[in-house]
Amino acid sequence: METINSFLHFEILNYKEYTLTVVNLLGLLAIFLITKLILVIIKKALTRKHKINQLDDGSIFALYQLIKYIIWIISIGLMLETVGIKLNLLLTGSAALLVGVGFGLQQIFNDVISGIILLFERSVKVGDILDIDGDVVIIKEIGLRTSKGLNRNTIIITLPNSLITNSKVINWSGQSKKTIFIINVGVAYGSDVDLVIKILEDSALEHPEVLKKELIEGRFINFGNSSLDFQVLFYSENVFRIERVKSDIRRIINRKFIEKNITVPFPQLDLHLKSNDTDFNTQNK
Repeated sequence: METINSFLHFEILNYKEYTLTVVNLLGLLAIFLITKLILVIIKKALTRKHKINQLDDGSIFALYQLIKYIIWIISIGLMLETVGIKLNLLLTGSAALLVGVGFGLQQIFNDVISGIILLFERSVKVGDILDIDGDVVIIKEIGLRTSKGLNRNTIIITLPNSLITNSKVINWSGQSKKTIFIINVGVAYGSDVDLVIKILEDSALEHPEVLKKELIEGRFINFGNSSLDFQVLFYSENVFRIERVKSDIRRIINRKFIEKNITVPFPQLDLHLKSNDTDFNTQNK
């Protein structure tokens, strides 16, 4: 018994008034393992609740992230107390340092606060499709400082949370499941307007990922500089891959234009040359 007691109180580190013993390390390890166990239990409970109440994945992920951060903050505080580091003394002694560091880490703090806002507010959730500065991404993970998204080129992008909260962001997932999209087309002057509109509507109608067939609409929108300008409007659920859908519809439109001898014009400019006969005659006298 004395041997075990001696081992537990064996001093690993002794510096001035601070002493680190085997007991402290075991307590540190115990807190770490208990924290991991609690998080595993909470995650399983949330997963079970997700299946029962049919909560969306984004809500479950946000709730788990919040609980995880809170538990780890408490756990780290207990770990420091276990190894003999008093939190009140640590905070008091480092107050001036923290002020200086705070000025240098303003952007990081901004990202962290933005992450907390995202997790609490849940205006953006995992699985949402966002348009941020013209780049469309699916949110795969929301962290405390950064979030991760997958863009249309299947590249993982790390996004500072402040970019999501402070920028103009279009959340395609925040709308109804069907979203309206537009394809612009120009044809040569003299083309049959009614035929062009029918081709545009029929082309969208052919695509299997276009919804609400009765809501497909072709429009004659303007007399352009070099062309008659049209639009075709259609609905689709495939928001993330909509550029592929648009490309397919454009191919169908082009094929039908060729079949019906409808041409897409090149930009045309009229160049007027004006000669100055007076200057020419003067130079030749």
